[in-house]
This record gives sequence, structure tokens and C-alpha cells, in this order.
Amino acid sequence: MHATSRPVALVTGASSGLGREFVLQLARTGHDLVLVARDADRLESLADELRNKHGSVVEVMAADLAVDADVTRLVARIDRSPIDLLVNNAGFGTRGSIARTSRDGQEAMLRVHVLAAHRLAQAAVQGMVGRGSGAIIMVSSIASFLTSPGNVNYAATKAWQRLYIESLSLELAGKGVYAQALCPGYTHTDFHQRGGMDKTRVPGWWWMTADRVVADSLRAVRRRRPVVVIPGLGYRLAALALRFMPRWAWHLVIRSRR
Repeated sequence: MHATSRPVALVTGASSGLGREFVLQLARTGHDLVLVARDADRLESLADELRNKHGSVVEVMAADLAVDADVTRLVARIDRSPIDLLVNNAGFGTRGSIARTSRDGQEAMLRVHVLAAHRLAQAAVQGMVGRGSGAIIMVSSIASFLTSPGNVNYAATKAWQRLYIESLSLELAGKGVYAQALCPGYTHTDFHQRGGMDKTRVPGWWWMTADRVVADSLRAVRRRRPVVVIPGLGYRLAALALRFMPRWAWHLVIRSRR
């Protein structure tokens, strides 16, 4: 990827869902891109679209963030050539009890949502602080405010991501680097189908569009605030209620629905 005067964004999980939407909106605003996902063919197709439509300089890196060696390659890429924005979007959801779900699947979630997310964020931060500029978006979830049977590791790892960014933002104060935890609610992407979830069980008015979620996130990047971005007034009110609701009360709600 040859150097240009345009800002460079590295986006994980770039081939679909929110990741793809981030890439499209960033390309429209003059970013060059480093696209990361497992499916090399889909990435190359997206890269060609960005080059033809927006004249973007695009680098494709096929990688599985559950594999340590692949994460090491990405860290080396960040160390080798500066990026201005990291969008840590890669992730997935599962349904089912810890007593019955795949051990490998649960371990992969921890590796992608926690270990890989940290390693990429730390590499990006170390370069950005040295230059006195840059931004990191960690795509967490409204689930980060919940405790949820059937989604034990999803809720826990998304809470880790949000708290990681909240703490990191305090470390970065005054250093010119902005950190954001994006916490969307139900959003129309292929995320739920891939996780085997029934979208019809959620009322239509709870759903948001990917372009709205990403636009809210990137608006906050431009403003450099807030640290926790929750798209949609309804979800912001829900998160506020959950922050102050006693855990025992929330657990009663959960038990009453099972």
C-alpha cells in the first residue's frame, strides 16, 4: 500500500455488516483502507468497488482473528505503517447454554472479542500516541450493559470491550487520541442469521439500520466525544436504566421471562 496524504483506516470484519458499512462511509469521506476479514474473495470484490468508485487506495488482509498468527501479522502491519483510525469490528454471536455449546466456539469468541481486540488496539495506540493523533472505535454492543443467560460470553466480552475503552480513554486524555466504544442495539445486518438467531422475535421498532449506526459513530469521531456511543434514543434510555437498576432486580426480570 503506497503512502498518500489521505487518512488510513484499518477495519476488521470489513466484508459484511457494520464493517462493510464503515468501509463504505470512510471511503466516501476520503480515507484509504486496510480491509480485514476471513473471506479474501469478498474483500477483493469490495476493494475493487472502492477503488473504482472513490479512488481509494485499498489493502486487503485475509485473517482469522481467532488465530494468533493472523493477529500477529496484523499487529506487524500496524507497527510497520501508521494508521489514523482503527475500527475493531470483527465479532460474532452465539445462542445456547455454556453447558451445551461448543467449547471451541466459545474460546474463539474470547480470542476475537478480547485478545485480538486488545492486541490491535494496543498496537494502534502506541503509534498514535507517538504522533499525537488518531482514533479507535471498538464495536461493542448494548448487550455490554446486560447479564444474559444463553449469551454468557457475548455479554461478558462486550462488557469487557466497553470498559476497556472507557479506561483507555482516561489514559489517552490530552494525548490527541480518541477512543470510542460503539454500543449498537438490534441492527439490520447478517449478524443475527450467522448466529442462528430468530429476528422475528424482536419488534420492528427496535431495529436500526447499519448506515445510521455507523454515521452516529463517525460523527462522534469527528467531534471527539462521547466515549460511549449508543445510537438511538430508546437504546440510550435503556442503557441509562440498566446502569442504575440493581442487579437483583434485573435478575428477577430475566427469571420471569424464562
